[in-house]
Amino acid sequence: MIMHLDYKGQKLAEQIFQGIILISAVIGFVYGLIIQQFGWTVYIVLAGFAVSCLLTLPPWPMYRRNPLPWQPVVSEASVEPTQKPQESTKRKKHK
Repeated sequence: MIMHLDYKGQKLAEQIFQGIILISAVIGFVYGLIIQQFGWTVYIVLAGFAVSCLLTLPPWPMYRRNPLPWQPVVSEASVEPTQKPQESTKRKKHK
């Protein structure tokens, strides 16, 4: 199994995504307010969304710097079957 992100990489990707969205929203709002065009606000926020998707969705190496230490795979042949507990041989008498 190939790990595309580790936990710290997920946190970094989330922080980058939220930061770019927040910055583009502020810039878009201020620019749209100055020129009195709401459409430009939407365009700038959508551009920020596209940039953040480009930076956070692919499994870039910066998101895989802290891999988890997985236990080695144990094959089924090396595992001994566990014994089932024996059922009691005494039967209850019905009255």
